[in-house]
Amino acid sequence: MSDPTRTSQSTRYATDPAGAAARTPAAAVAPTIRRPLAAAFRALVAAAALTGLLLAALGSPAPAQLLTHFTVQANLALALVSAGSAHRAWAGRRPVSPWITGALLSFLALPALIHHALPAADATAFVLPDTGLPTTARALSHHLLVTVTPLAALADWLLFTAPRGFRLSHAWQWPAYPLLYLAFTLALPTAAGAPPPTAATGLTLALASFLLSLITIGIDQVRPSPRLRKNRISPTGISPLK
Repeated sequence: MSDPTRTSQSTRYATDPAGAAARTPAAAVAPTIRRPLAAAFRALVAAAALTGLLLAALGSPAPAQLLTHFTVQANLALALVSAGSAHRAWAGRRPVSPWITGALLSFLALPALIHHALPAADATAFVLPDTGLPTTARALSHHLLVTVTPLAALADWLLFTAPRGFRLSHAWQWPAYPLLYLAFTLALPTAAGAPPPTAATGLTLALASFLLSLITIGIDQVRPSPRLRKNRISPTGISPLK
C-alpha cells in the first residue's frame, strides 16, 4: 500500500507546479472541516449530563456517595467526552475513538434499561438512589440521567457519527466495566450505598450488558451513513480536486 506522505523518485526533484503538488503530503493540503451542528449538539448533551449530576448532588444528603453509582459515573464520563468531542467537531479535528463512544453508549443504555424495563433491579447501585420524598429537582435529575442523556447519546451516534466504526472485539471489551462494577456491588454493598442485587438480577444485568454491546455493534454494521461533509481533496493525485 502506498504511503501518501512519501514521494516517488520521479517527483522528488520536480520543480514545476505539478511536481510540487505531488510532493505535498495529503495532510498538509486537507482543509479543516468544522461541524458546528454536531459541536452544538454535543455541547448540549454535556450540559444536560452536568445539569442532572448537579441536581442529584444538591438533592442528596451525601453527594460524595453518588459517585459510587453506575449512572452517575456513566453520565460524568459522558459529560467529559461530549465536551471534548464538541471541541473536536468545532475545530475540525479527528473525532473521538469509536471504542470510547460505543462504550459510553452501552454504559448509558444499561441503567436506562434497568429503570424502564427491569423494575426489580431499580433499587441496586446501577441507578440513582431514592433519597427521600420526591421533589421537582430530584425528579428532573432522574429524568435527565436515565432517559434524556441515553437518548441524546443514541441520537449523536445515529445522526453525527459515521457507521461501521465498532469492532466485534468490542463486544467483550465494553461489558468488562459493568461486570466489574456488578462484582463490586455484590462484594461490598455498603461501599456501593445500595443493597446488592439478587442472583437472578445479577445474572440478568450481566447478560444485558453483553446483549447491548452485540446489538449496538450489529446495528452499526447495517445502519446508513449520516449526511456528513466529506473531504473532496484528492489524497494522492496531482489535481487538487476530484
